Amino acid sequence: MDRLTEMEAFATVVDQGGFTDAARKMGISKSAVSKHVSSLEGRLGARLLNRTTRRVSPTEIGLAYYDRARRVLNDAGEADSLVTSMQGVPSGQLQVSVETDFGVNLLSPVIGDFLQEFPDINVNMELNNRYVELISEGFDLAIRIGEQEDNTLRTRKLAETEKCMVGAPSYFEKYGRPERIDDLNDHKLLHYSNESSAAVWKLTSPSGEQRQVRTAGWLSVNDGQSLLNAVVSGLGVAYLPSFIYADALEKGLVVKAIPDLPVECQGIYVVYPPGRYVQPKVRAFIDFLIRSFADKGPTEW
Repeated sequence: MDRLTEMEAFATVVDQGGFTDAARKMGISKSAVSKHVSSLEGRLGARLLNRTTRRVSPTEIGLAYYDRARRVLNDAGEADSLVTSMQGVPSGQLQVSVETDFGVNLLSPVIGDFLQEFPDINVNMELNNRYVELISEGFDLAIRIGEQEDNTLRTRKLAETEKCMVGAPSYFEKYGRPERIDDLNDHKLLHYSNESSAAVWKLTSPSGEQRQVRTAGWLSVNDGQSLLNAVVSGLGVAYLPSFIYADALEKGLVVKAIPDLPVECQGIYVVYPPGRYVQPKVRAFIDFLIRSFADKGPTEW
């Protein structure tokens, strides 16, 4: 007889408290249930159930076997459900963590297209700049920028962005334009306040030397678009990713502070928990992101 069927018959008898109710639960005859359980006991060489005229209960060995058998049956049920869901329409609640600037500027404008394409998926998009623990905090995936240090997560690259120092033409007319890194000491530098390293810009000189510039000063902002607005209004120089300043640069609202400096490229990634099985809703969203940003970056935003 099938070993899994024997397990199911035995576990159902324990769950239901008898052969009659177990037979009704499984949709087979009482004699078939009894035959499956007897076959299991014969194969194992142990009595798993105490049988009386009034009730059926597991023996000590039977109770230990029941615990393991129930796990196996639950796993088998989940495996069947997995195959069914993989062939089904993507659906359910999708929990997404997104770096704030990217979420506001780039993901929010296209998320409606995803919802139209997959109406059975509900998206909960949380915008933040902190490092979230995907599994423990219940997120299905996250969009992150820069080097990814957690190699336990699965990663797909969406695009690249350049980081560059920019300022308004009116600012440079008033204060002069820096020609080299040391000149930045005489300028008003604006920075992110939500990053531990934001008060220090890590720059590369034309010779390839790595330099650090302290920017603590006139204005700190925890939002990239607000920082760009401050730059456009002539308040100072900021070090921003191209997906934030690209449009303003094209319109002439900002210009690059030191054009000859090597630019820093950062990857934009979608990260999600490890495992061979990717839920249909997660796979659908990742595929959508890859399509949406296939023609973006490093400067084409």
